[in-house]
Amino acid sequence: MANVAVIGAQWGDEGKGKVVDWLASRADVVVRFQGGHNAGHTLVVGGETYKLSLLPSGLVRGKLGLIGNGVVVDPEALLAEIARVQAQGLKVSPETLRVSESATLILPFHPALDKAREAARGDGKIGTTGRGIGPAYEDRVARRAIRVADLAEPETMSHKLEELLRHYNTLLRELGADTFAKDAMMAHLLALAPKILPFAEPIWERMDTLRKEGKRILFEGAQAVMLDVDHGTYPFVTSSNTVAANAAAGSGTGPWAVGFVLGIAKAYTTRVGSGPFPSELHDDIGKLLGERGHEFGTVTGRPRRCGWFDAAMVRQAVKIGGIQGLVLTKIDVLDGLKELKICTGYRINGEAFRHLPAGMAAQAAAVPEYETVEGWEGSCRGARSWADLPAQAVKYVRRIEELVEAPITLVSTSPERDDTIMVRDPFEG
Repeated sequence: MANVAVIGAQWGDEGKGKVVDWLASRADVVVRFQGGHNAGHTLVVGGETYKLSLLPSGLVRGKLGLIGNGVVVDPEALLAEIARVQAQGLKVSPETLRVSESATLILPFHPALDKAREAARGDGKIGTTGRGIGPAYEDRVARRAIRVADLAEPETMSHKLEELLRHYNTLLRELGADTFAKDAMMAHLLALAPKILPFAEPIWERMDTLRKEGKRILFEGAQAVMLDVDHGTYPFVTSSNTVAANAAAGSGTGPWAVGFVLGIAKAYTTRVGSGPFPSELHDDIGKLLGERGHEFGTVTGRPRRCGWFDAAMVRQAVKIGGIQGLVLTKIDVLDGLKELKICTGYRINGEAFRHLPAGMAAQAAAVPEYETVEGWEGSCRGARSWADLPAQAVKYVRRIEELVEAPITLVSTSPERDDTIMVRDPFEG
């Protein structure tokens, strides 16, 4: 049995939470390897809805959850999320959740700077969640970050805080925002330490043990390929590498351990925040997709921008992300539409492109080229086999498969985990 890495193949919000939950029944452990609490996964299990941001989705299925070194962790957000799911009946303890001792911490001055920067950008804002993800990753790269392991070393924290506050208070003052006092921040960290440290361990060592024991590992990605800091629609991206290649580095294991790479894509396209979106719809159909799909960001609550399926973009994500199989979600949202459109490429200043180029101006100028396909009568909702789908819906799936140049492995037909058509078990490799 192979390990599996689940990543988004669009701009996030593709329904990864349900897919990870569905796959978790076959896995022994679920690992988060990048991002922070700017990602949101919604799981519907037995009528209960769980909204997770930091916690690995497998915890809902009683699986061991690991938060890798590639994740930036807001300790207050983590503790609040644990308390929330515990109130819903989940058991979360140091026996079921482990956090890398090397993970970078998000502290109160990170979101403060994040929000101040966005406000200063005005109309040119990136559309961040304001949760301090970017500044925390900046600190990691600049080698000044306070990490989980530092919570056990007050002298280390004190030294690092001096450097951090010189940096942040200078920027915050320049942006007209409130500054932070060292004594208050130190007291804050000392109070958090006994609550966070029981979860801490060298995750790389745990990963090695799991490998030796032959355990099945599910790597849970956040955001999506087109939000990758290197490969996405820069600068309208997240601050980490979201591709499956980062699953190894972000959890402390070898690249061979990543296994089968499963990409998740909606049967249409959505995006939260700013940035290019060639197939976006500003008409009644775009509004209909948003209403039917309940398209609001799990973390931000912001309405998602909606548009037709962009096969050119997903094909690009397949190649960059090393995606070996694709999951198509929310196909039921398209029920009853007389005709559908699929973006197959772009025109940019009169030139044809089969991909989104790296330049900002070129991305902004991209005009979609569409292929029109027939819609279907009847409903896909709740289908669990190809026979349950309208014939034209099957044709739509097959056409997408051809255009993105990747096989469709699973089709999700509702938020319920069992409303899934499996073509191939990803754990079989």
